[in-house]
Amino acid sequence: MDISLEERESGRVRRPAVAGTFYPSGGPALRSAIADCAARAVPSIPPARPKALIAPHAGYMYSGPIAATAYGTLAPWRAAVHRVILLGPSHHVALRGFLTPLGPVPVDAGAVLALQELPFVRCRDDAHAAEHSLEVHLPFLQVALDRFRIAPLVVGDATAVEVAEALDNVWDGDETLIVVSTDLSHYLPYERARAIDAETGESIRRLDIRAIDGSRACGYRALNGLLTAAAQRGLAVTSLDQRNSGDIAGARDRVVGYGAYALTGSAETDATVPDDPSPR
Repeated sequence: MDISLEERESGRVRRPAVAGTFYPSGGPALRSAIADCAARAVPSIPPARPKALIAPHAGYMYSGPIAATAYGTLAPWRAAVHRVILLGPSHHVALRGFLTPLGPVPVDAGAVLALQELPFVRCRDDAHAAEHSLEVHLPFLQVALDRFRIAPLVVGDATAVEVAEALDNVWDGDETLIVVSTDLSHYLPYERARAIDAETGESIRRLDIRAIDGSRACGYRALNGLLTAAAQRGLAVTSLDQRNSGDIAGARDRVVGYGAYALTGSAETDATVPDDPSPR
């Protein structure tokens, strides 16, 4: 079900906060930008259908190709996913829906109710007012999937166990996809960033949260919660892409790291992805 005009004007539909800065503000230009990101993505096939994805959230000119690598893996299942649990750094937000230049994205009321059963989840519309970490993923999802609803979770001061418990409440079956929004290291010299991000990528692949903190991933709370849930459920991680802003655009003296990963129920690993992937 779409969002009605009355609902859009009620104040319960969040309008774009970073359209025109992080990504184009017009629908055709936005579709063109996503197509350009896809053209610069790394073609990657995980060993099985992704249950969860980890993807970055910077402006499309920087992290768009890495995000496109993650969302490109959904092509065979674009009609099968009907709900997306979208987690990013900083409170749970329960709105009627979201609006992007590509149209409205409804919120899944059932998932919201399931999350509200938890004592550490709070419903705050204002928590998302200027937050970009979830918004930038919506256009990618709108292009990658057919009809879907989202459960947006902005993760503040939550433990990995709490995030894993929240995910457990909305895990469900193949119709539900989980997406964690995070960048990797911030503002390090190029070679240092590559080394640090390679270590973080290895920790992600091993589902080892011990070394992943805010200096290695800005969305580490959501990320560590997903990795905790994945370890409990026997999921495996496939590294799809790992680059930084120095590889995509801009100088290399202070870069931001980006990674794309798929979590599947298969114990297989992707032998085509090296342990220390070189920038592409």
